[in-house]
Amino acid sequence: MTYRMVHVGLGGQGRHWATEAIPPNVDAGRIEVVAAVDMDPERLERAETDLDLSPERCYTDLETALSERDADFCSVVTPPAAHEPVIETALDHGLDIISEKPIADTLEGSVRIARKVREADAKMGVTMSHRYDQDKTTFRRALTEAGPIDYLTARYTGNVRERGLYSEYVHEMGDMLLLDGAIHHLDMLRAFADARCERVYAETWVPDGADYEGDCTGLVTLHFEDGTRAQYEGSYANATTLNGWGHEQFRAECKDETVVLDNREVERFPFDPDRVGNWEGVRKGDGQQVPPAERPLWENAWLIEQFCEWLDGGDPMATRVEETLQSMAIVFAAIESSERGEAVNVQALLDDARQNA
Repeated sequence: MTYRMVHVGLGGQGRHWATEAIPPNVDAGRIEVVAAVDMDPERLERAETDLDLSPERCYTDLETALSERDADFCSVVTPPAAHEPVIETALDHGLDIISEKPIADTLEGSVRIARKVREADAKMGVTMSHRYDQDKTTFRRALTEAGPIDYLTARYTGNVRERGLYSEYVHEMGDMLLLDGAIHHLDMLRAFADARCERVYAETWVPDGADYEGDCTGLVTLHFEDGTRAQYEGSYANATTLNGWGHEQFRAECKDETVVLDNREVERFPFDPDRVGNWEGVRKGDGQQVPPAERPLWENAWLIEQFCEWLDGGDPMATRVEETLQSMAIVFAAIESSERGEAVNVQALLDDARQNA
């Protein structure tokens, strides 16, 4: 079935959807874009060129667009603070939703959105796109053969400490590391562990010389309910980019194997009894190379495909809104932990948000 879509938001990420994620799904016959919406009329010109929409199908007002165009679902690729009103309007018109991360800019807002979606008996997927990149998918599949995980590590470090090197708005964000980048990385750690997170301890800060209003560097420790542990290192302000955006390092320490993803390459290092006590160790390239996973689409394009399969009656998306609340809770627990200087119970924080939202 071909689903009719209204694309909401044509800023930087919204245009990326329009040029990279949406077209292959249009070509495959999964979706038809019937309208685009953005408050900035100049951005709507992008919908005409990138989505081949006529001017009368480009709107500055969502309510008008949904009143005039029959649709099955809408995308939400607006700033996080605007997600809730956009989703409310879409639900009022009986639409399902696929949205950019985060669900909202607060945990309470995220919980409200999930509740409204549930009460409307609608479907909502969240595009945690990094989890569905080729290298992370390869790593995740390798973990299924490696046995139980003892602990995980993740590293995301870059040198974008000055303005003009990265999206301008993030320089003004509070808790920018956790809300802009680590929301993906912590979500991936949760997915690799395949368990709910029990508690989080975090320290975040702004290093000297970094032009950010909010904390852009941090360390986060996670403890999952099955006993798996994880450590995350993230920074936008290091002297050197070791593992920048899309080239992160993840390592899984299992009983009989170490699995490493580093700069988009995955290696397996099986336990070798002949090397016990050998302090020289191994280096990158000494392990068993894991061939990259292969499929037609990745990241948001793949997530749109999954969303359409869900609408067709298939399995719910792993990143549906209710499930993604767990990743949102980890992020906001890390923010609270850094503020309080102590570990935070993730599930208790989420329960409080559900009661107070």
